[in-house]
Amino acid sequence: MSNQNQAPLMQVNGLIKEFQAGEQVIRVLHGIDLSIYQGEMVAIIGQSGSGKSTLMNILGCLDKASAGDYQIFGKSVSRLDADELAKLRREHFGFIFQRYHLLGDIDAKDNVAVPAVYAGMDNQARSDRAKKLLTDLGLGDKTGNRPSQLSGGQQQRVSIARALMNGGDIILADEPTGALDSKSGADVMQILRDLNDAGHTIIMVTHDPSIAEQADRVIEIKDGLILKDYLTGQQKTAQAVPMSVLQRHQKSAFGSFIDRLAEAFKMSLLAMRAHKMRTLLTMLGIIIGIASVVSVVGLGKGSQAQILSNISSLGTNTITVTDGYPFGDPRRQYNDKNLTPQDAQAVADQPYIVSVSPQLSSNTNIRYRNIEEAASVSGVGQDYLAVSGETLAQGQGFDEQSILRRTQDIIIDHNAKTTFFADIPDPIGEVLLIGSVPGRVIGVLAPNTSGFARNADTPTIYMPYTTMMSRIKGTPYIESFIALINNNISSSAAETAISTLIESRHGTDDFRIRNSDSIRQTIEATTSTMTLLISSIAIISLIVGGIGVMNIMLVSVTERTNEIGVRMAVGARQSDIMQQFLIEAILVCILGGLLGIGLAYAIGELINRIGGDSFQVIYSPTSIIAAFLCSTLIGVVFGFLPARNAARLDPVDALSRD
Repeated sequence: MSNQNQAPLMQVNGLIKEFQAGEQVIRVLHGIDLSIYQGEMVAIIGQSGSGKSTLMNILGCLDKASAGDYQIFGKSVSRLDADELAKLRREHFGFIFQRYHLLGDIDAKDNVAVPAVYAGMDNQARSDRAKKLLTDLGLGDKTGNRPSQLSGGQQQRVSIARALMNGGDIILADEPTGALDSKSGADVMQILRDLNDAGHTIIMVTHDPSIAEQADRVIEIKDGLILKDYLTGQQKTAQAVPMSVLQRHQKSAFGSFIDRLAEAFKMSLLAMRAHKMRTLLTMLGIIIGIASVVSVVGLGKGSQAQILSNISSLGTNTITVTDGYPFGDPRRQYNDKNLTPQDAQAVADQPYIVSVSPQLSSNTNIRYRNIEEAASVSGVGQDYLAVSGETLAQGQGFDEQSILRRTQDIIIDHNAKTTFFADIPDPIGEVLLIGSVPGRVIGVLAPNTSGFARNADTPTIYMPYTTMMSRIKGTPYIESFIALINNNISSSAAETAISTLIESRHGTDDFRIRNSDSIRQTIEATTSTMTLLISSIAIISLIVGGIGVMNIMLVSVTERTNEIGVRMAVGARQSDIMQQFLIEAILVCILGGLLGIGLAYAIGELINRIGGDSFQVIYSPTSIIAAFLCSTLIGVVFGFLPARNAARLDPVDALSRD
């Protein structure tokens, strides 16, 4: 043998390879012993099924032996994990396949550059080297062509350039001329001889004796055994392989990671573009789920805002104190005349109170000329409009003199106006007879459209509470008062303080308190619960969509098994493969999430146009961000299994699938 005075580059001892075929175990290699030295050009020859390709795959770290020992650079391969084997393939091996195994979605230059991406070569150096290799191989004008635009001989040259991209000090060629015509085959063999002359170790597999004789050493295999191992007389002095291109153009670890991430992102986009309809159908479940969640939350927010807006017409941040013991208290039957205007004034004097309006009410007949109707009469304070949230359409409200002088001025609501003054546009100054007490109209309230108006269909008349106490009810007591709380003060704290104050004045709890904020909180809690319930139902469609993503990605892994094998052969780590498919799943879900958000906005705009001012869908930025993050999370969760399956594929099995 040649180079006997140096340590072997590759050393194989007792190598056995077995395959499981059903219940049987088939042995392909039977105790192979072999040494290969730096700079040799070795041809492994044998008929189909002899085990020559299996031996080459083991030598190239694409496959593992069942038994025996294989050492390269003095290291036992059996002790290396998947990523360490990938490092060997990436930094030392270059593969030339019979069927070329080029990636169909990218051009010749990018195909050549793939190994350097995984090796962390600098971008510019990577591009320049890929172009130079293709130019040296006569393909300088084909760098932008995809594999489908190249002939068989040209594709094989691209495959050779890819094998040399990272240096390729060991070139493994599987039937390098098997799929080529005579001229192209001769060209490829000349390239291999030139590479060997430059110091590259060449190991090629062939069944053609004339090809094998062009090597300087021939190893003949039959039925998994080495029959012959001889020199052809063409041996030469081995040339030293130049310093690794990777050492001269190596990126930082972070830069290399970013490059691999960009490559995975690009391939994911190409895969999605190549299968547009499938990608759209995959996204459909995500689109519907996200649109449902965002729309439901928007509808819930809109409903809540509408209800709270209606509540605000009753007075925002108000506390109502009503005369009488709490419901169910046995003392209630003995005394229900306890609340006085002085109690209301005592509360009004507190620093956390903006204004207070005492209240009394009664039902009586109202007459205007020949019109007589039953109406509700309310005695209120000068700040009633402020605490109730009602607004005037015409005229004015009560002032301090109205209360002190017990004037017979009245304010009427919209129902009273339409009942008594249907034909009078401006009823200000007109007089109504309230029972036997005349009242002059000084103001007309704007219509209350909130749905929360008291006695919504009954005419209502408002007069100073002092007037009503003396002229209508004949009592020194009031029935209730409404206190408007300063917005900077906690309504619950104000409620406690008012309760303590009134109880100290009365010596007992002969009153009831209703906090309007509790109504608000109840409605907010109810609408939030309903929104959560409906959103939970909508989330089911997201989960279904996620399962769809997982299924389609599993199909994608199956369809692209050969591509995965090629990437592993040129040095991709398991994490690189996993990253590529995980990014694709995440991209599908993110795009589906964005389309779902867009669909939700379109639905909301339609509802808003139909609803007009009476109802509006209100989109919450939080719900949109949450939906977007949710779609991304679905991509991670449901894309993980397919990505992991892809990363765990055996390189040689993956390469053998079409």
